[in-house]
Amino acid sequence: MNLISLVALAVAPGVAIALYIYLKDQHEREPLSLLLISFLYGTLSAVITLIISLPLNIFLITKPHDVVGEFYNAFFKVALVEELSKFLFVRFVLYNNKNFNEPFDGIVYAVMVSMGFATLENIIYVYEFGVTTGILRMFTAVPAHAIFGVLMGYFVGKARFAPYRQFYYSIIGLGAAAILHGAYDYFWFLSHLPALWIGGVASLVLGFVLARKAIRLHQQASPFSVRREESRQQGTE
Repeated sequence: MNLISLVALAVAPGVAIALYIYLKDQHEREPLSLLLISFLYGTLSAVITLIISLPLNIFLITKPHDVVGEFYNAFFKVALVEELSKFLFVRFVLYNNKNFNEPFDGIVYAVMVSMGFATLENIIYVYEFGVTTGILRMFTAVPAHAIFGVLMGYFVGKARFAPYRQFYYSIIGLGAAAILHGAYDYFWFLSHLPALWIGGVASLVLGFVLARKAIRLHQQASPFSVRREESRQQGTE
């Protein structure tokens, strides 16, 4: 497969998921230019991850295939660092944008940033390891980053409209994304042990169920949905 085809394979999953979330924004969709910028922020978050990870890789050296060592790798050196890098753009750059005017927008922006991150990461992996890796990650790693983004965005969306609990919900969002990400990675890091890969699949399935519920709750909680329902009821009185 030529280079253009490899890049297309790597980019397609992230773009498809981004489009899916965009279409799920039923009441007032965000400007496409801002969504593209959010996607690009995600690629920048990958650079921040690299910068943070360099000293950690020097000072936190663990043995491969060690159960405790892989726990630190999964939850701290990978999951927390990656989700924190995304969170910085979602919470401190996009959070105060005037277009962030309903809770669901937290999910939209967090997923766009996550897909930017996942797409850049995917290009590197597919270029290095080829088509098989690209196909595998299409159904695992890239959707996983989207799920982590939905969970983070759900709580950031709640924070945006809860003036006295902004810090609380923001930290919960970061923590939820990092914990699920860490659990997912931990089982895959130990997949050489019998049947532990099932834990990785179970983490992904659990995350998918939670993400669907989070999307539905914020769709229902949209102030635009409530206003339209009130207008409809008033029109029938």
